[in-house]
Amino acid sequence: MSSILGAIQNTISISLFNRGLAGKIFDEVKRTGAKVVMKNNTAECVLLSPEDYVHLMDEVNDARLLLLASERMATFDRSALISQDDLDRTYGFTPEDLANADEVEFE
Repeated sequence: MSSILGAIQNTISISLFNRGLAGKIFDEVKRTGAKVVMKNNTAECVLLSPEDYVHLMDEVNDARLLLLASERMATFDRSALISQDDLDRTYGFTPEDLANADEVEFE
């Protein structure tokens, strides 16, 4: 029963926008969270605060990256690794080259 009550409390009719109540609706979204906008008894869109939207998109991107990492780890072959010393010899890097290089920032 509480899920029905939650659904009712989190829906807004499109006619409220047409009556000039958009500002009030936006304030309520910021205060209480997402709202589903109904048009002709059908969900038309979901209103979210910008902060909630960014948080949601961050979670989606994190999930995508986790899936990609999991897929890569499933086929990881430790024997294919190359040591730093072998890489330096192959490409002719010296310790001085690395000491004089700019810092790289990883995210």
